[in-house]
Amino acid sequence: MKMKMIALPLLLASVGAFAQAPAQAPGPAPAPAPTQASAPAPDAGLFSGKWKVHSVVSGNEYDTACTFVQKDNDVTGTCTTDDGPAKLTGKVDGKKLSWSYESQYNGAPLTLNYSGTLDAGKINGEVDVVQYNVAGGFTATPEK
Repeated sequence: MKMKMIALPLLLASVGAFAQAPAQAPGPAPAPAPTQASAPAPDAGLFSGKWKVHSVVSGNEYDTACTFVQKDNDVTGTCTTDDGPAKLTGKVDGKKLSWSYESQYNGAPLTLNYSGTLDAGKINGEVDVVQYNVAGGFTATPEK
């Protein structure tokens, strides 16, 4: 019986301490303070990565491998053709991407302007060859 009498005062003391503790509203645990090492990575962008671009201009088909680096609404990178790599610049507007680069055709300078829209994982649009005043279509698919 002595054990029960000792246990009861301890239980009552615990209940009394709990009743006097300030009430806390239930809610999520506070998030840990951020550290420099856990800073979020910058958004890579919708178009960042390697893309295979298949174009058809005046009945001529050609493939280009382009690597886009998107930062906000600006795009930089390279497109590689049979003549080698060329630096590109471009702009993003929602799901629309436009870019251009300088290349060569039979030793003459060539400017290619692309404009397309991302839909179902592909970019479809038009390509303009400035010096020849011709246009065509293209489809770009992400490389895996």
